[in-house]
Amino acid sequence: MTAEARRRGVTVTAVVREPARYPDLGAEGVVVVRGDVTDSGSVGGVVGGHVAAVHAVSPFSGPEQGFDSLDPDFFVRASDALLDGLGAAGVGRLVAIGLFANLLGADGRAVMDDAEVFPPEIRPFALAHTAGLRRLGSRGGAGPVDWVMLTPGGGLEEGAARTGRYRLGGERVPEGGSGLSYADLAVAVLDEIEMPTQHRVRVSVTGAR
Repeated sequence: MTAEARRRGVTVTAVVREPARYPDLGAEGVVVVRGDVTDSGSVGGVVGGHVAAVHAVSPFSGPEQGFDSLDPDFFVRASDALLDGLGAAGVGRLVAIGLFANLLGADGRAVMDDAEVFPPEIRPFALAHTAGLRRLGSRGGAGPVDWVMLTPGGGLEEGAARTGRYRLGGERVPEGGSGLSYADLAVAVLDEIEMPTQHRVRVSVTGAR
């Protein structure tokens, strides 16, 4: 995200739990600060003067954590804190990164509800993320913060090149959706900050063929 923002000349404040753990994150145009996405006061304290916030936070501090330590209310608390903190600070745009597991399949069921394709051990994380999405929908239908959740509708390809192209869909898993590079996901995020087209909804985003 920061690379795409810098490419566009956008100044970024990167908010992390422990800045010392991310010595390589800082760069020209990027300020790294400590913050807590589940605390509205912390959110409000760092977002003032910004035009938007991007929510791409996991409840896990590292790969060593297992799902046994998952706080099932993490994403709900984050949704509340972001809506309250951004609203109080006068920041009117929130772009959140969604989870493929709660997109709807062809049968109308969430992907995570199909035990044949979705690992049951990951289901608690998917349920927690879904609860956060629902909180955004229930609380964010009106109010000062215009939010959108962009959900990768297929495989995310970390090493793939930036094409600058992508496709937005709806609530369902896109038919024939191609993989999306992390770089093009960042393009979609920055586009929805600079030129918003989606408002108070969750949509899928895939690579454009």
